[in-house]
Amino acid sequence: MILVNGVATDSVAATDRGLAYGDGVFRTLLARPGGLLAWQRHYRKLAHDCAALAIPCPPEPLLAQEVERAADPSDYSVIKIVITRGSGMRGYAPPESPTPTRVVMASPLPAYPREYARDGVKVHWCRTRLSFQLRLAGVKHLNRLENVLARAEWSDPAVPEGLMLDGDGNVVCGTMANLLIVEGGSLVTPELSRCGVAGVTRERVMEAAAARGVAFREEPVSQARLLDAEEALLVNSVIGVWQVRECGGRSWTPGAFAARVREWLDDEAR
Repeated sequence: MILVNGVATDSVAATDRGLAYGDGVFRTLLARPGGLLAWQRHYRKLAHDCAALAIPCPPEPLLAQEVERAADPSDYSVIKIVITRGSGMRGYAPPESPTPTRVVMASPLPAYPREYARDGVKVHWCRTRLSFQLRLAGVKHLNRLENVLARAEWSDPAVPEGLMLDGDGNVVCGTMANLLIVEGGSLVTPELSRCGVAGVTRERVMEAAAARGVAFREEPVSQARLLDAEEALLVNSVIGVWQVRECGGRSWTPGAFAARVREWLDDEAR
């Protein structure tokens, strides 16, 4: 199901600024029988990102109701929420009093092979790099063309993800997931002060680690540092946790930390 401003339709106005300029934000989350996974976290992130772009965020009860309408109550589904600044006249200047467009859509859970979670995944080094933009760093805005170009670099179905670098050559994230590495029993994730998206699952892992006394740091991660890591993990709200099995000629065997992080997330979700 797709809802646009609460109406079942798959169309938005041709004058919508989300279409014209990518002027909006989005979140992707998991719906399951009995409720939404980490809904309050996702809504807080959505409200934060709307505020970063000065877009009024729809009230939480309204969005929650529409998400529940769209979701399949008997099965898992992926929910995407898009908030744009709404329609506007030609030109970059935003309207003084915008009327945001909200889109809520549900789709089936991707049928990823079970071995991705069990054995890990092979990833591609992306040539397309993330540009620096301090005002948008961490925000899940609609301008995801860098990720689109990066994902277009390979078509091998056995490679489900690629790693993206910033202008300095540091690893920032995957095309669709956040990155964590394991060093000496501690977790490190690339810091996102200049580019990248601060994902909800990344946040959940950070808080779970702190609650268990496991060190978790946000620091620059060079390519060499990644390849020297004991484990490398990819996380997002749909895939959960995948360990990187192969990257840039380096191979890892399934490690214990990936399973621990998965257990943390499962414990919180109960």
